Amino acid sequence: MQPPPANDRVNPPSLRRRLACNLYDGLLLGAVLFVAAFPFAAVMPQLPADLGIALMRAYLLVVAGLYFTVFWRKGQTLAMKTWGIVLVDRRGGAPSLAQVWLRYVLACLNLALLGIGWWAALLREDRQFLQDHYAGTRLLRQSTHKASGNLNVARSTIRPRTQPGRKPESE
Repeated sequence: MQPPPANDRVNPPSLRRRLACNLYDGLLLGAVLFVAAFPFAAVMPQLPADLGIALMRAYLLVVAGLYFTVFWRKGQTLAMKTWGIVLVDRRGGAPSLAQVWLRYVLACLNLALLGIGWWAALLREDRQFLQDHYAGTRLLRQSTHKASGNLNVARSTIRPRTQPGRKPESE
């Protein structure tokens, strides 16, 4: 296992930023689960109550897993994009399917244990959550990730708008 590059060790997103991102992800996930529950709700009355509840919970857990793993494979959920956070593997590339599913399972366990993996980030030198440590992933600020250079290039090529009747400034 390789240690992360020194600049990544210094520049993880702040705990406050990551927790705010988690709150935003929770709101988005709530909307996704609300919509995903509709088809299952039609079947629920035909099942015994205990079985229906257990199946609904398992179904929603899988839907949540799909939501997170699909976006994490691409590096960001919508909330992560909004808060300027990117998920990478230890080498700085896209995480594997196994890594994102392991991260999801460990994040669920973290929630069941009242966020102990989040609090552990305060004590860890690299400031990463425990689920990231064990899944072999890292959360980085967007500006420290390789892809952010492409964003800066794209921004620098945007020309300022000119007012009607004015000549554009020479370059």
